[in-house]
Amino acid sequence: MAEGGGKIDPMHQFLVEPLFGTQDWQIAGYNIAFTNSAMWMAVATVALIAFMSLGTKGKVIPGRGQVMVEGFVRFIDNMLASNIGPEGKRYVPYVFSLFMFILFANVLGLLPLGVVGVHPFTFTSHFTITGILAILSFTIVLVVGFWRHGLHFFSLFVPHGTPWWLLPVIPLIEFVSFMVRPFSLGLRLFVAMTAGHILLKVLAGFVVNAGNAGLGVGLLVGIPSFGLMVGISALELLVAGIQAYVFALLTSLYLNDAVNLH
Repeated sequence: MAEGGGKIDPMHQFLVEPLFGTQDWQIAGYNIAFTNSAMWMAVATVALIAFMSLGTKGKVIPGRGQVMVEGFVRFIDNMLASNIGPEGKRYVPYVFSLFMFILFANVLGLLPLGVVGVHPFTFTSHFTITGILAILSFTIVLVVGFWRHGLHFFSLFVPHGTPWWLLPVIPLIEFVSFMVRPFSLGLRLFVAMTAGHILLKVLAGFVVNAGNAGLGVGLLVGIPSFGLMVGISALELLVAGIQAYVFALLTSLYLNDAVNLH
């Protein structure tokens, strides 16, 4: 949070900055600096690998870590089975990886590491990141759809039972709706994470400024703001999980369209 003279800048937390003197790294005129966003993506990946290693022991009597990993895998497996059917199992590795990566990214960005001088960066609060994840999912849907059905995949844009006199209009509407999917998929996650972090930063600014203003203002404004901040932090943890689930769920629904042409 950039503050000066009581000014609160809730947008400063989203600034992408180069690290370790990499601001001048370039290839063919393009900057390839290692940024705080890239660093936290690496942290999320390492944390996810460490977590998954808990489930690779294969003990007959599993420990807590193995139970957690197997629970997440079973959760995604059941979701794909209910949305796609038996063929959904082949997409479990991708959807599971997508869900866990987004979940770890969201949760890491909410950890109160600022008390030890480390400032987490929630890279899912950038549309460039969520948009790439959405485009990746959409590309897989297109590849699966055309690979399984060929040009018959275009029948997805003509719902079963469409009256003949609506045929000039319905396919166009369905096509536009289909092409908007990656945009809405990425935008939903980006907006949810950005809005929550802005609100938390504003409340944190209220707490800091109220404390600097004196005992009376601190008690009147700072304590209620801190209590509200704790409550919203708990809510944001819930939102972090829900948004990861929604992203994975919509991906599975789009895959269902590609597999079953519903």
